[in-house]
Amino acid sequence: MKLLMFDTDDFWYKTFSKTVESAETCDVEESTTDSLVIFINVEKEDEDQKDKVVKKAVNNIVWLAKKTDRKKVILHSFGHLSESKSSIEFAEDAIKTIKEKLILKGLETSMTPFGYFFEFKIHVKGESLAKVWKSL
Repeated sequence: MKLLMFDTDDFWYKTFSKTVESAETCDVEESTTDSLVIFINVEKEDEDQKDKVVKKAVNNIVWLAKKTDRKKVILHSFGHLSESKSSIEFAEDAIKTIKEKLILKGLETSMTPFGYFFEFKIHVKGESLAKVWKSL
C-alpha cells in the first residue's frame, strides 16, 4: 500500500466520470477545510496481508493527525502511486476498513466516491509534514 498524505487548508472535488461499472452512480461535489487528504494505492501484495497493512495505514494516518493537530481525514483511492494494484473489490474494502478504524480512533473520516475520476483542487500547507509519503 502506498499513502500520499497532505495537510490541507482546502480540498475540493467533484465526480467527473465513472471508472468502475459496479460503482454506485453519483454526482458529488464537496469541499473541506483544515483536513488531512490521504491518497491511497492498494497494491496486489496487500491482498495477502490485509489486517497488517490496514493497521499500518491507520497508525500512520493517526500519527500525522496528531502531529498536525487535524481531526478531519478524507480518504481518496488513487491508483497512480504504484504499478501494482489490488483487485477493485479488495481496494474498496481495504479503504472502507481504514475509514472505519479511523472513526473508531476519533477522527472525522470520509471517502471520496470509489470508482470515479475526479476534478479536484487542493491547497497543501508548506510545512515539511504537510506532504508525507509512505510505502507500507
